[in-house]
Amino acid sequence: MEAEKTTERVPIRDLVRYYLRLGVLGFGGPVALVGQMERELVADKKWLSKEEMREGIAVCQSLPGPLAIQVGIWISYIRGGFWGAWAGGWAFILPNFVIVATMGALYVHFGGLPWVTAIFYGVSPAVIALILHSCYRLTKLGMKDWLEWVLAAAAFAITVAVQAEVALVFIGCGFVGVIYYGFIVRARAGVSTTRSVLLGVPLVAAAAAPATLGELLGKLLAFFLKAGSLTFGSGLVIVPFLEKGLVQQTGWLSEREFLVAVAMGMISPGPVVITATFVGYLVAARLHGSLLDGFWGSLVSTIGIFLPSFLLVLIVAPILVRYRTNTHVQGFIKGAYAAAIGTILGACVLLGKIAIGDWLTALVALGSLVVLFRWKVSNPLLVAATAIIGLVAFPLLKPAWVFVK
Repeated sequence: MEAEKTTERVPIRDLVRYYLRLGVLGFGGPVALVGQMERELVADKKWLSKEEMREGIAVCQSLPGPLAIQVGIWISYIRGGFWGAWAGGWAFILPNFVIVATMGALYVHFGGLPWVTAIFYGVSPAVIALILHSCYRLTKLGMKDWLEWVLAAAAFAITVAVQAEVALVFIGCGFVGVIYYGFIVRARAGVSTTRSVLLGVPLVAAAAAPATLGELLGKLLAFFLKAGSLTFGSGLVIVPFLEKGLVQQTGWLSEREFLVAVAMGMISPGPVVITATFVGYLVAARLHGSLLDGFWGSLVSTIGIFLPSFLLVLIVAPILVRYRTNTHVQGFIKGAYAAAIGTILGACVLLGKIAIGDWLTALVALGSLVVLFRWKVSNPLLVAATAIIGLVAFPLLKPAWVFVK
């Protein structure tokens, strides 16, 4: 049976408008954001087909870097071309950058923001529910047969066992898919192709700065380029890598400051790895006590964490567009997609240990799941409601486990 086709171009201004909105209102982490894109762009706007969405998720999950922004770049590329990818991707990031950089300035100016812990307490279990709900939608979108479920189960078990997402899991499942679907089943693919476009890289201008600040900005850029290039899966699972580098190796942040930065990424809209923006602000601002220095640190860190995603997606996308009717390519995508589902569920187990630590957070997680499945409440409304719960309950219960696990 021939796959449905969706090849119409979308004006860049429409891509920018959509991703600016998603950057402001999109809560719940990478899987929730991908689920929201699938719901709005496949089911509602019909900008792309289910097959194109499934392919994009599988490819992006197999690449290092944050999942949500890569899927956004992928969609912007296939609907808006090369410049559409740059415009849509940075539009997705911009609102979150402004919000988190502002929060960094307030944090430095006031010497801390105690209410962040309270919001984290209420919102983090709701984030787990958002991920599970979105993962359910993604399984309906792309899980077709028994082998994909077997691969997903294996990826889940490995993720929980090693307590991280492993790049080799995606590659291994992809090659199993090549063998089974490409050589054994010889599935007939009928997916349409679209034109390829030229690749390019942006010019990043270095700001004039004092030598000591310039050296620090260079180190921040190098660190976050590495983080964006070498860590696989979602922005949530990049946290262990960042903790080791920022707390243990460089000593740029204390353990508590790092957890506050993670909380900022979780409670703000857009991609979770915007944590890098907050980190960059804190590290640079304390050099001379300057809020302007903090801004440059946040800008450099944001570019560093996201730039590899643009380059990787724009290098892989034209290749996939050209060869995606090949049965071996389709087999790899199916295997990698199954691995993505398994590792997402495994990440939920790992994150649940951080987010759920008492009866109230367990109740918030369960109640959020019921609300999402029964009434289909919007993500921003759910996050706002659970943030209020955290602000009210945290001072009363004083849970000592928060930011300790």
